[in-house]
Amino acid sequence: MDEQTHSPFNALPPVVVALAVVLGGIELLFQLASAGLIGGQEGVGWRIGAMQSYAVLDTVWEWMRANQSFPREHLVRFVTYPFLHGGLTHAAFVVVFILAIGKMVAEVFSTLAVLLIFWLSAVVGGLAFVVLTDTPYPLIGGYPAVYGLIGAFSFIRWVNLGAMGENQMRAFGLIGMLLAIQLLFAAIYGNYGDVVADLSGFATGFLMSFLVSPGGGHRLLNRLRQRD
Repeated sequence: MDEQTHSPFNALPPVVVALAVVLGGIELLFQLASAGLIGGQEGVGWRIGAMQSYAVLDTVWEWMRANQSFPREHLVRFVTYPFLHGGLTHAAFVVVFILAIGKMVAEVFSTLAVLLIFWLSAVVGGLAFVVLTDTPYPLIGGYPAVYGLIGAFSFIRWVNLGAMGENQMRAFGLIGMLLAIQLLFAAIYGNYGDVVADLSGFATGFLMSFLVSPGGGHRLLNRLRQRD
C-alpha cells in the first residue's frame, strides 16, 4: 500500500525538482500574463520585454566587443536566458529533459556538481552562440544547459561501458540522435545558432564531468598516466 501511494516526485533529487519548478514556473507566469489573467495589459508584453532585457543577442555582444565595454546588465544575459522560452511547448520539453536526464545525473553527481554543469553549460553555450555564429535570432531557453546534463549523462555511460569492456562510443547515441534532429530543423529554418549553443553545452557538461564527478579528478589523472 505504501508503494502504491508513494509520490513519484519523492524519487526525484531535490536539485532536479527545483530546476524544473523554477523554469516551468516562469513559463507559467508568461502563459497567465499572455492570457490576461495577471499583469493587466502590460502583462501581454512581458515575454517580449524579458527577451529584450535577458536573452543572449548577437547585436548586444557585438556592441560590447566593439566598445570594449561589458556592463553587468548585459553579461547577466548569459545566465538568465535559460529562464526564457518561446512558448509552452518549448519550456515543457526542457522541463521533461531536466526531470529525465537530470534525475539520472543527480543520482550519481552531487547537487553542487549538477548546478555547476547546468549553469556553466548555459554560459559556454551562450558565448559560443555569439562568438561562433552571426544570427539575428535571440538565444533563449534551457536547452544548452540541458545538453550539459546530457553531456554528464553520456560521461556516466562512457565510464560504465568502459568498466564493462564494451564499446564506449555507444555512450554518445543520445547526442547523435538529437544532433541529427537539430540539424534537420536548422537546415529547414536556416538557423544554426541553437545547434552551436547546444553542442557547446554538451561538450562543457561532458568535459566538466571529469572534474566534478565522484572520483572524476583521480580518474582523469589515471587516464593521463596510462597514456604516458
